[in-house]
Parts: sequence; C-alpha cells; structure tokens
Amino acid sequence: MRIEAYTQVQQLYKAKKPAKTQDTAKTAASDRIQISSIGKDIQVVKNAVAAAPDIREDLTAPIKAGIANGTYQVSGESFAEKLMKKYEEIESL
Repeated sequence: MRIEAYTQVQQLYKAKKPAKTQDTAKTAASDRIQISSIGKDIQVVKNAVAAAPDIREDLTAPIKAGIANGTYQVSGESFAEKLMKKYEEIESL
C-alpha cells in the first residue's frame, strides 16, 4: 500500500468542500411574497362576512314580538304545505 496515494486522496476531499454559509445568506435576503389582487379581494370579503351578524334582526324582531304578545298566528295548512315541499326537495336529491 502506498501512503502517498492516500494522502493525495485525502487532500482532494478537503479541497472540494463547498461553502454553505455564503449561499444561504444570499437566498434568504431575496425571498419575497406577493399576494395577487384576487387574493386581497378574497381577504376583504372574508373580513366582511366575519363582521356580519348571523341573525338578521330586522326580520326576526317582528316575529319575536308577535310570539311574546301572543299575536303571532301560523296557518296549519301553510305549515303543512311548506313541510311537504321541503320533504319533496329532499327526496329528489
């Protein structure tokens, strides 16, 4: 076994080590994020929906007042018709 050959191989491995610290510093500084106008519009709409109330008080307040006063009347026929219509919709799916 020749010792000189081993030393030469060892020198080759030491000489070819890349410097990683310089490459990572350059790429980290150039990273950017860009949001499209559609993405911004979606964010605005999401915020508007989150701020909107779940219950429309202008529609429910008169019904609540009628129930509290005892003056709210529901037609049995109307209720049955709507119930059957909803049942038919579900059955057709």
